[in-house]
Amino acid sequence: MEQAIGLGKRLMLAMIGVGLCLSLPGCEKIKQVAADAAGLPTDKNILFWTDEQRNKAFRMMDTLVPSNTIMAGVHPKVLEQGEALPKEFEVAGKMLSVDQYMDDQRAAGIVILQDGKIRLEEYRMDFDKDDRWTSFSVAKSLVSTLVGAAIKDGFIKSIDDPLTDYISELKGSGYDGVSVRQLLTMTSGVKWNEDYADPKSDVALFNNTKPVDGVDPVIVYMKTLTNEAEPGTRWQYNTGETNLIGVLVAKATGKTISEYLSEKVWAPYGMSQDGEWLLNEGGKEIGGCCISATVRDYALFGQFAMNGGKIGGQSIVPDGWFATAGTKQADIGIPGRGYGYQWWTFDDGSFAGQGIFGQGIFIDPARKLVIASNGNWSSASPDVEKDQRIAFFNAVKTYLDSENGGAAKSNDAVN
Repeated sequence: MEQAIGLGKRLMLAMIGVGLCLSLPGCEKIKQVAADAAGLPTDKNILFWTDEQRNKAFRMMDTLVPSNTIMAGVHPKVLEQGEALPKEFEVAGKMLSVDQYMDDQRAAGIVILQDGKIRLEEYRMDFDKDDRWTSFSVAKSLVSTLVGAAIKDGFIKSIDDPLTDYISELKGSGYDGVSVRQLLTMTSGVKWNEDYADPKSDVALFNNTKPVDGVDPVIVYMKTLTNEAEPGTRWQYNTGETNLIGVLVAKATGKTISEYLSEKVWAPYGMSQDGEWLLNEGGKEIGGCCISATVRDYALFGQFAMNGGKIGGQSIVPDGWFATAGTKQADIGIPGRGYGYQWWTFDDGSFAGQGIFGQGIFIDPARKLVIASNGNWSSASPDVEKDQRIAFFNAVKTYLDSENGGAAKSNDAVN
């Protein structure tokens, strides 16, 4: 029986009784005991979970933490099968099999689309195409897209508007004088510590902030921060700022960001399944993190972005949004790379949404290529796994070029 159903489903069955006790006294204790029995984490500090806890929890985060559903539509997009890619590629002068790559990456799943067709789809770790896995910071690239949608819909007047026009509670804080654009590019100049190994860092502490007098906990924490550089003059990675983007979109649209993502992308574009977006202590989505979705749906979002955000021939974002969002808007101090509107960028025109522990959507418009993958790296952001992933992506690109008789042709799909 255990071999007949996946690990995520077995863990779900182990926790299923928990949902029945939500209105009963002592429910949280029952939930903790059940989680302990299933080998799942009972604290919320993801950065310090054990490898075994991560492996079990990443596939069922919405069972451990309250979430809002990102509703899919009634007509899921059918992905055609393309010509299968080879089972090994030349990486750093040596042949590397897909099997070995996935083992090295501790990958749960990978989907490679070219021109919208599946050229490779593999799963490991008792995980399959119908299972969901957490996004971590890949969610940043999705929530930034909602800013574009809100501008197109008229909810946000301009990307250069002051942030305080929409989040008035930030007046007098380090974010007074920071624009929406500077928030998107993480160039606010506000002091922030994103050290994943430091339990006292901002990134480790801010998600545990409680609401105060009905004020969103994101605002409660972020308005205490001070500015240490002129806005627009310095880039610093800051997950808290993406959480503020989520607050911005919700306030501007009057909708939860789960509802807005469903309305603008998830349902009309034909995602295969509902997604789930984890909630903070105030019952609001964590804008900078933690969507649970299938690998195929992450790949579909990459396809959507690569095609300029078009659905039914009409873009849901302003003209040219992804051409700007997916190119360098801020220098991050790494040659050939940069940061756009919550997308990591490469000088060859490709761009990516990336999350800790091995989550990612890689997009290469010139080759009409999308690679989505999820995993459980040995730590939050290890150099060995990161470097191998980029080398593997480059090997796939080289192989596709060989099919095409040479270098990739320029492509104007992103606009």
